[in-house]
Amino acid sequence: MRDANGMSGLLVINPRAGDAEPSPEELHDEAQRRGLDTHLLSPGENPADVARAGRAQALGMAGGDGSLGAVAEVALERDVPFVVVPYGTRNHFARDLGLDRDDPMAALDAFAGRETRVDVGRVNGRVFLNNVSLGLYARLVHRREGHRRRRDAFARLRALGLLRRPGSLGVTVDRRPVHARVVLIANNHYKLELFSVGERERLDEGALHLYVADGLLPGTWDEETGTQFTVEARTGRLRAAVDGEPEELETPLRFELEPRALRVLLPAG
Repeated sequence: MRDANGMSGLLVINPRAGDAEPSPEELHDEAQRRGLDTHLLSPGENPADVARAGRAQALGMAGGDGSLGAVAEVALERDVPFVVVPYGTRNHFARDLGLDRDDPMAALDAFAGRETRVDVGRVNGRVFLNNVSLGLYARLVHRREGHRRRRDAFARLRALGLLRRPGSLGVTVDRRPVHARVVLIANNHYKLELFSVGERERLDEGALHLYVADGLLPGTWDEETGTQFTVEARTGRLRAAVDGEPEELETPLRFELEPRALRVLLPAG
């Protein structure tokens, strides 16, 4: 199907993305009213497979941060625009794009909107839009796997007793030993505070930012900027949080930046 401007669009909807409103059915019906093909994900269904099965000229994903990367990767493969519909518990990428995180319906206007380009990161080839975290925060995300709410994750570290565990990650960055309990590799610069990953002022800076923190309360961060980083570990595998989702990655972890690679549609005006 085509929208009012003649562009065919597909919207994939994750109905389990937090306690989102409107309902998945209401969002589905509104998208169809606008002339978009829509697909409600079933349990276990891969959004990337759904996106690849369609031939739309623009691909959209309605979900939280963890849902976006898979469809964004298909948009990159095809060099077609990507539409973000905030529909989850955090929606940091939508926030940094300037979207209203409380109004998924308004985000549908992007299918007939203006195009911009943003950077994307990759870890061992996999796309990430926000960041990849290693260490304390990643352990928390893994512990909470299967739970729908991950809000204020940093603030819960103490309650879970994770901060009391000694020892660093035991990793090297570009073959340099790094003594750290938290390592964060970010797609563009973040404002970091105590137990808080803040906002990004821009998404087209053209740089990865490596943040390293040690100690029980990582209130200060060592920062390094580049377009590539390699992280190795004695264990051969590391627990990670990729855009807030739990993953176990085989080392070495090769981080790369693709400047302005992703075409993103935003609501006009």
